[in-house]
Amino acid sequence: MTDPIIAVLAFDGISPFHLSVPCLVFGEDRTALGLPRFDFRICAVKAGPIHAEAGLTIAAPHGLEGLDGADIVIVPSWHHLGEPVSPLLIEALRQAHQRGALIVGLCLGSFAIAAAGLLSGRRAATHWAYSERLQKLHPDIAVDAAVLYVDNGDVVTSAGVAAGLDCCLHIVRARYGAEAALRLARQIVLSPHRQGGQAQFIEHPVARAADADRFTQALDGVRAALGETHSLDSVAEAAGLTRRTFTRRFQKSIGASFGDWLTSQRIELAQRLLEATEKSMDMVAFEAGFGSAASLRQHFSARLKTSPAQYRREFSRRTDQDERMTYVLSS
Repeated sequence: MTDPIIAVLAFDGISPFHLSVPCLVFGEDRTALGLPRFDFRICAVKAGPIHAEAGLTIAAPHGLEGLDGADIVIVPSWHHLGEPVSPLLIEALRQAHQRGALIVGLCLGSFAIAAAGLLSGRRAATHWAYSERLQKLHPDIAVDAAVLYVDNGDVVTSAGVAAGLDCCLHIVRARYGAEAALRLARQIVLSPHRQGGQAQFIEHPVARAADADRFTQALDGVRAALGETHSLDSVAEAAGLTRRTFTRRFQKSIGASFGDWLTSQRIELAQRLLEATEKSMDMVAFEAGFGSAASLRQHFSARLKTSPAQYRREFSRRTDQDERMTYVLSS
């Protein structure tokens, strides 16, 4: 088994900040966190120096042949939105997609992927300020200007830089497990999980300081005891707010409803329990706050498009493959 290949497209005028997003997640050795060793490739339409913003020059060791055999192809941004995308790049993206690679467009990278026809008839995300332009250029795409990222299974698109990090963590979580994604998020000091459907921008981010207010403390209390019952009224009371004020502040701070957020937290805990323990489905459901295995299966199916049992089997299979690969490399 070879290392997963991550091919990232660079181009003249790229923002180093945008390029750094996939580099941070996939470009460093994260094997200590339980992730595989990635074959990380910086590619361009033509190999050679890339002149980035801020006067920087970046070496692109690979041309478009670097996409050959890639497991994941990432377009971290795009430029010159009014100009046609290179036919060579369009063909390379289409071929990678046909071979089964996951195609990812971060921020304005969705424009290049749309030009390749890979978003036709599908939902897509991009930076909210450019969503109307993407929709006008490609009326057959359902552009969602509000969400952080959209996962179509084989093609993923996201909003701006922070959402790009969320999107990459989502990919890590989907392919390598919630626990590995959580460890990675802790290492790079990033919120461990923001749902793709969460709003792109929020009015008042939740404070995480040591002297956090009662609102933040109330949410921390929910996270620490997900197996217990948490009604909107009880959490609002813990926060010292009326139900209406709490609901309004939660939406402004988190960008989602309290119910959706709570379900997301519980699913993430269930994922970690399925990955790290052999507990029964009933026990996983109880500890994650779903009450019953039937409820757990229902929420997994709705959010993750799989069953808890299948999720555990798939994670165990990937773990066994990684362990065999580690043994081969160390032999």
